[in-house]
Amino acid sequence: MGDHTTEVVALISAKREFSAFGPSHWAVLAVFAIGSAALVWIGRRQSEPQARLLGRVLGAATAVIYGAGLIHSLLPPTIAHSVPLRLTDLATVSAAYAFWSQRHWAYALSYYWGLVLSSQALISPVLYAPDFPSYQFLGFFAIHLLVVWAAIYLTFGRGMRPRWRSYRIAVITTVIWAAVTFTFNTFAGTNYGFLNRKPATSTLLDVLGRWPVYLVTGGILILIIWALMTWPWERKRRHKGKLLQ
Repeated sequence: MGDHTTEVVALISAKREFSAFGPSHWAVLAVFAIGSAALVWIGRRQSEPQARLLGRVLGAATAVIYGAGLIHSLLPPTIAHSVPLRLTDLATVSAAYAFWSQRHWAYALSYYWGLVLSSQALISPVLYAPDFPSYQFLGFFAIHLLVVWAAIYLTFGRGMRPRWRSYRIAVITTVIWAAVTFTFNTFAGTNYGFLNRKPATSTLLDVLGRWPVYLVTGGILILIIWALMTWPWERKRRHKGKLLQ
């Protein structure tokens, strides 16, 4: 009787589609908040060897989860889903390397992409898949949680800071990605990065206008937000430098 009940519950769960701001989504947001606070607390109290070990564990975990998802997308390969051209692909690789190495360029990409773009996937996820505990659900949120956590941990836990050089790295890399991906979408009929049309579900893109207006308004908004995310740190750094003179 117990086994039969378990099978019924599993079957119902497998068929239930994920919906934004349902119980599972709120649970993910709670995990995000708790995990963010924990990583900041831990990061501020670690020695360098401890930070290196944790960074490599988190970096390896991020790479393994991303690799598993990429392999799954290739079974079977489709032009609409198997090409790693989503900004999430680049953000995840950058976050994994930022965790592992704490190199500034990888941190810069994680900081801007994670805190502004990947965080939007947590708030307004575009996920057409069964609800928890499906592997699509777990993979989607695990990746986006780790990307945002990389930015939070390295900035507020380990004390890494963005500079105007970081801003330029993020802007140039994003423009190159957008140009390459838009061109690919145009010829292949795909929509990686939602550069060629909006997603079918409601997202924050809805308030930015129709296509292609939302590309321009969204791009300008991102440039402004990223600049505002850089300026306070640069101002603080320069002020500290003047005090030490």
